[in-house]
Amino acid sequence: MASSEGRRHHHNLVPLAALISKEMRTEKMEKPTVRYGHAAQSRKGEDYFLIKTDCQRVPGNSSSAFSVFAIFDGHNGNAAAIFTREQLLNHVLGAIPRGLGREEWLQALPRALVAGFVKTDKEFQSRGETSGTTATFVIVDGWTVTVASVGDSRCILDTQGGTVSTLTVDHRLEENVEERERVTASGGEVGRLSIVGGAQIGPLRCWPGGLCLSRSIGDMDVGEFIVPIPYVKQVKLSKAGGRLIIASDGIWDALSSEMAAKSCRGLPAELAARQVVKEALRTRGLKDDTTCIIVDIIPPDPSVQPSTPPKKQNKLRALFFRKRAHDSANKLSKKLSAVGIVEELFEEGSAMLAERLGNDESTGQSTSGLFVCAVCQVDLAPSEGISVHAGSIFSTSSKPWQGPFLCADCRNKKDAMEGKRPSGVKVA
Repeated sequence: MASSEGRRHHHNLVPLAALISKEMRTEKMEKPTVRYGHAAQSRKGEDYFLIKTDCQRVPGNSSSAFSVFAIFDGHNGNAAAIFTREQLLNHVLGAIPRGLGREEWLQALPRALVAGFVKTDKEFQSRGETSGTTATFVIVDGWTVTVASVGDSRCILDTQGGTVSTLTVDHRLEENVEERERVTASGGEVGRLSIVGGAQIGPLRCWPGGLCLSRSIGDMDVGEFIVPIPYVKQVKLSKAGGRLIIASDGIWDALSSEMAAKSCRGLPAELAARQVVKEALRTRGLKDDTTCIIVDIIPPDPSVQPSTPPKKQNKLRALFFRKRAHDSANKLSKKLSAVGIVEELFEEGSAMLAERLGNDESTGQSTSGLFVCAVCQVDLAPSEGISVHAGSIFSTSSKPWQGPFLCADCRNKKDAMEGKRPSGVKVA
């Protein structure tokens, strides 16, 4: 028979299920509420979007939920935009190792996004269709926002106090000097459209193909130096939350980031999206497909939201900003600043696949014991994998036998994007 002391000790124990339930309730209470709205006006029928709020890091575990919001602005047809909308999310999630905790999962996202974008581009180009698309892909997990983008669709963050920050970089040859230099160094030519008499008109374009963008998914008739490698930014919002405005260039050709944010402040997400589209059409008319998604990240208890500081303090408080990851070697965007504290967790815009996939041997192995391609996720025998760093002039400190590894097909893709061989893509 157990002693009375033993019985008392037993009564003080809390069942594991109760502890887990309490932990899940606490986590849920601390999570913000996510509300969203969408609006669009079509002219060409080439804008597509994705809204998925029921994703789960751990299948069957509602506390591991996250949301995905994306816009795909197609050109030269809608096939690339449709394909990317259907495939990109699965390819990104497929590139994240299984069994990771939330923090590890979030840290793995930037690399997985690069792999997912490249795999989607590779698969679409293999279909032999010549259309292309921008992609602005946003993952919201609690207070953490991760954005990956190619092209000129844009995502901005509007925070309390009226500070607007851009979470993407426009890959337009006209405005982006570093991208122009990269394209020409890789074998492309940049110039304006020539008409009769030698006059040049319109924005800067890449030749062959005449594309105005330096990064996209698809566009197999342009050349593989137009890369699908996304600019990625990951930030953690303060407990005051914020508003994301994700939109195609039909909005941004008409409105600045500040104008778009100001036009819809104080409105719920659905009305806000309609108002942004309405303001763009009022300013410029319907000259292009015009699509907008608004995502509000709202504190669980609005009563604890800090009040808007006086105007005289705004400039000082807007500088509270902490950095945790290495900066891109070539800074492509202005500093993120927000009232309260917005923490930048990751930012990288390099177009070099070796730099974006990193240098990590452990992630190069699959659960079957074989090596796995870092992009397309196929199993490889050790003798088949080619290090992403092998022969790279951009990663001189890396050892060619270190992972991550690529299959021969993905290695060819990498070389073509960096101008190390002529593009193997032929268009009839």
